[in-house]
Order: sequence, then C-alpha cells, then structure tokens
Amino acid sequence: MSRARFRRRDLPALLLAGLLLALVLAPLLAVGWRGAGVSFGPADWAAVRFSATQALLSSLFSTLLAIPVARALARRRFPGRTALIALMGAPFLLPAVVAVLGLLAVFGRAGILNQTLIALGLPPVSIYGLHGVVLAHVFLNLPLATRMILQGWQSIPAERIRLAQSLGFTPRETFRHLEAPMLREVLPGVALIVLVICLTSFAVVLTLGGGPAATTIELAIYQAVRFEFDLSRAAGLAGVQLALGGLAALAAWVLARPAGFGAGLDRALRLEAPPGWRHGLDVLALSLTALFLVLPLFAVVLRGLPGLADLPAPVLPAAARSVSVALASALLATTAALSLALLAARRQSLWAEAAATLPLATSGLVLGTGLFLLIQPFAPPMVLALPVTVLVNVALSLPYLFRILLPEARALHADHGRLADSLDLQGWPRLRWLVLPRLARPLGFGAGIAAALSMGDLGVIALFAGERQATLPLVVSQLAGAYRTEAAAAAALVLVALSFALFWACDAGGRRAAS
Repeated sequence: MSRARFRRRDLPALLLAGLLLALVLAPLLAVGWRGAGVSFGPADWAAVRFSATQALLSSLFSTLLAIPVARALARRRFPGRTALIALMGAPFLLPAVVAVLGLLAVFGRAGILNQTLIALGLPPVSIYGLHGVVLAHVFLNLPLATRMILQGWQSIPAERIRLAQSLGFTPRETFRHLEAPMLREVLPGVALIVLVICLTSFAVVLTLGGGPAATTIELAIYQAVRFEFDLSRAAGLAGVQLALGGLAALAAWVLARPAGFGAGLDRALRLEAPPGWRHGLDVLALSLTALFLVLPLFAVVLRGLPGLADLPAPVLPAAARSVSVALASALLATTAALSLALLAARRQSLWAEAAATLPLATSGLVLGTGLFLLIQPFAPPMVLALPVTVLVNVALSLPYLFRILLPEARALHADHGRLADSLDLQGWPRLRWLVLPRLARPLGFGAGIAAALSMGDLGVIALFAGERQATLPLVVSQLAGAYRTEAAAAAALVLVALSFALFWACDAGGRRAAS
C-alpha cells in the first residue's frame, strides 16, 4: 500500500479531529473575546483548589474501589450476575440531580442512615461539604469505572489464561503476569475519565457543596455567566479548567503501558475463581457495592411512582425530543470516536488523541455559552436549540467513547492490521468484516453511554430552549423549581427509565453482535 493511499485513508479522520478542535476552541474564544483581561480573586483560587481536591479524591476512591468489584465480576459466576452488571450502568446514567435526590433520601438529614443513627442514640452525620461531594461522585462514577475495568479483564486472551492454568499459577502469580499488566494499561484512562468528570461537575456541587467554601470551577463559571455576566472571568476560569484537564490527560498518556498479551482466538474463558478467604472478599465487595447502588435508586423509584398516573402535559413531548437528541448524539459520537480511535491506533496520532480528549477539559455550560455568543448575531439561538445540543453532547461524550475504544483498536491493529493490509482489505469491507465484529462490544457500551448522557443533559438546553424546544431534563428542572415535587419526581422517573433503556439497548446490541 502506497504512502499516498495511506494518507488518503487517514484524511477523513484528520479532518474530523480538526472540526472537533474547532468546535471546542471556538466557543472558548468567543467567551474570552468579551473581556480583555482576567484577574482572579481569593474566591476564584479557592474554587480551583477545591475542584482539584475533590476531583483527585473522587477519582482515587472510584478507581480503587472498582478494582475488586470488577475482579469479582470477571472471575465469579452466580445467579443475577448479568443483572448486577446491568445495574452498574444505572448510577452513571442517572441525571446528576436525580442521583443527588436519591443520595439525600439515604444519607441526608432525614435520610435512612441518619434516622437509624438517631434511633440508636447516635448523632446524625451531614452529607454536605467535601465528603458529600466525594460520596456523590463515587456513587456516580464507581459503576462506570467498574464496567471499564471489567472490559479489560474480559480482553485477556483465553490462551494466556489456559497457559497460566497449565503452569499451575497461584493467585498471586496470576495477578502479577496477567492482571497487573492489564490494569497498568486500563487504569490511567479510567482514572482520567473519572477525574475530568468530577472537575466539570456542576449539579452535585451545587446541591452538596455546602456554601462558598466548597465551590468548584464549574460552579464559579455558572455564577460568573448567569448572575454577573462577567464573561472575561468565566473565560479565565474555563482556561484554568482546560489546563487541569490537559495535565490529567498528559499524566494518563505517560502512565499507560500496553499489556502486550498478543493476539487470541476469541474463545471465552474466565480466570479461575480461587476458594477460601478470596471468595469471601469477592462476595463482600459485590454485596456492599450492590447495596450502595440499590438504596438510592430504590429511593428515586419510590419518590416517582405516585405521580406516574398524572404526568404533566409537557412531559411526553419533551421525552420524545430527548430520545431524538440522544439517538442522534449517540450515532454521531460513536462514528467520530471510532474514526479517531482507528486513526490513533494506526499512526499513534497525538493530533487525534488531543482532539478526542480536549472536550473533557471543558463543560457543556462553557461550550453552550460560547455557541450562544457565536450564533446570536446571525440567528435566534432558540431556533437552533436542539441541533446545538446535539453538537455539544457529541463533543462531551466523545472522549468517553474514545477511551473505551482506543485499547481495543490498538490491539486490533497490532494483531490483525498487517494481515488485513496484505489482503488489501480496505474501506467498507474492512469495516464490515474486521473492525465492527471485533469492536462490537465496546462500541455498544460506548453508544449506550453517549445516549444516556445526552438524555440527562441540562446545561446546554437551559441556555437555548424555549417551551417548544424543552427536553425532559429541563421539564424536570422547571417542575422542581415550581415546587411541584410529585410531578417532578414522576418526570424524573420517566427520564431515568428512558436513559437506562437506551443504554441497555445499545449495550445488549453490542454484546449480541460480538457473540
């Protein structure tokens, strides 16, 4: 294959990377253009310190706690295992406000935990402040980290596992030669995703932050835009957020190392499940995680069930708009992530990795504000509310899909790339017969995440939409703001059900295509 042909094959993905960079950088420049200089006060630097602290702690706890849970799921078979794996997607798929309501029902002042402590004569605990923010972020991101690490365990070739068994590896030797290399490759990307999710957290900190002493960069940007209309300060804070996300991405890139397992024949074989005290630890990890996830979700269901019989009129049209936006966002984000991941796998392209990672360092609120300023001179932003929401959702969900696909795309290229090139398998045949079948599982998982994240997005649509463009998260927010608690809870339950249904459909479709 000639060098010119090689470049022509890469050209669409390179153009896509350029468009993605423009989509992220242009709104930031539009916001910064409104102010000539930025001067940060003590409150701004306190927000930067709190953002970094809570994000680091949240990422550390979420990633470390996910390891024993993913390991137990990888090597144990038990009734309800499939349902538990599906449950792992639920908290991350919940809109943040709905998740916080569930946590408050369990850990809040009138929650189950404090009521139990009071009944036992013990003092109640407060969920507000740094520990509450970290708790909420672990609840939202532990399942995502578990699913991503579980993908790594499932990617260990069966031939390596069979060889380890034939050599009589002990559990310690199995961890050293099989599990540790996989974790060394997977964990930096997982920690990066969780870290930047927590850096850009808004609803969680707004609800559980506990006042000015617990304000993040994202919340400070919101206050600067919404209440003060200080676009220069907002742009400066967005730049700091971008720098923190860039440092996190650089650290993950330096720390990640290929596992080096080589090619396998796709035969399914799980690691041997050791008995004794290790079995007890696996049971304990799975039981505590399931309890931690189920209680808040159950509280959300109980709050929403009474109002389902009398849903407000705007709920169903808003739900239809949300599903349409979610499906369009998932399709575009999956296509873009696959193109960039294949480019990065073929050429080790830093350009593709930078373009796919950069959106993690910003937020929907910042991008939405910048796009509002760019669109306003030419057309009413309300008219383009839904298309702009799709674009921003694609940009914000693409990094997750890229990080999920990249290890698998690199393994695919290393194991089968030369053979496919020697057979002149290019274009649609290569995609149809090689890429899609082998990447079906992560593609389905990533598409489900993109669809669910788009279903729960509130920041962008709140800046653009009128009544005819309102999506379901905006309707939930409006009902809650009007103190229609039961109606808001019922609409939130519909939102949760649709988000989880979209995720399940995409994830199950990917697993079915891979089998």
